[in-house]
Amino acid sequence: MKNIAFIINPVSGSKDTQNAKRKLPKLIMQTLDSAQWLPNIAFTEYPGHATEMAYQFARMGFDAVVAVGGDGTVNEVARGIVKGEKGKAKGERSTALGILPMGSGNGFARHLNVPVRTQKAIEMINHSEPISVDYGLANGRLFVSTCGTGFDALIADHFAGSNKRGFSTYLQSILHDVFSYTPQNYHLIGDGIDVTHKAFLITFANANQWGYEALIAPKASVQDGMMDIMLMSSHAILGSASLALRLFAGSIDDSHFMNTIRAKEVTLERESAAPFHIDGDPVEMEKDIHIRIVEDGLRVLVEKRF
Repeated sequence: MKNIAFIINPVSGSKDTQNAKRKLPKLIMQTLDSAQWLPNIAFTEYPGHATEMAYQFARMGFDAVVAVGGDGTVNEVARGIVKGEKGKAKGERSTALGILPMGSGNGFARHLNVPVRTQKAIEMINHSEPISVDYGLANGRLFVSTCGTGFDALIADHFAGSNKRGFSTYLQSILHDVFSYTPQNYHLIGDGIDVTHKAFLITFANANQWGYEALIAPKASVQDGMMDIMLMSSHAILGSASLALRLFAGSIDDSHFMNTIRAKEVTLERESAAPFHIDGDPVEMEKDIHIRIVEDGLRVLVEKRF
């Protein structure tokens, strides 16, 4: 028997998703293979609670801790697992991250091909395997999918402040600010990189998308020890329709409004402090930000390949 914990964020996602989470413990008990898994189900009560619980479960030697929510919940649980793993003695059993995607964008789950239908995602756990993946650090703050500055960080800030969730709210935020946004000059240095660029946005991608299948870094991999740094031109508004189509078609990196840099480690120098996001959540960050990839730093449950 393997011990598995489900950490449920009751407030992430839409109202329909929040209602579904109330019935989730029963669905987990009905669907999870009781011959292999011994479940523990817990609900978060405040921001950061998922990190605290994931840390404790990892220190207790649980085989898996499942984040039930969106990318913010996944981030919190991953932080707790990573912290818990560091405290283990050599040879102790490691804890894997699992995901039941019940948030808004669900970018990391989509990148890993975790089913967005809850029952299917639970069934996948029954025939899953842990793989090692990379994660990133931005001034010491962990991210699993993407972090960045510019227009997408501004939208993350507005989206977080909205009392409505879902793709339509996200799109409304974009349309409200896209024509009034003023790009900044940025300087990237490190790993043989010395680039100054006036950019509409800069995304540092470990995974390939923001969420909603918006593929900002189509070729990004969570297993290559590198990040794809996506710089969108300050003139991107001129090609906004084309860029939107390419974003969801997985070809935005072919646009002449986009530049891609690949690196393991880089420092971002900004003109002034400005919005920054970590896995889609707005955070307060210093003007200059050091971003690096931690190779094979996290284990994640995915569909068993053989």
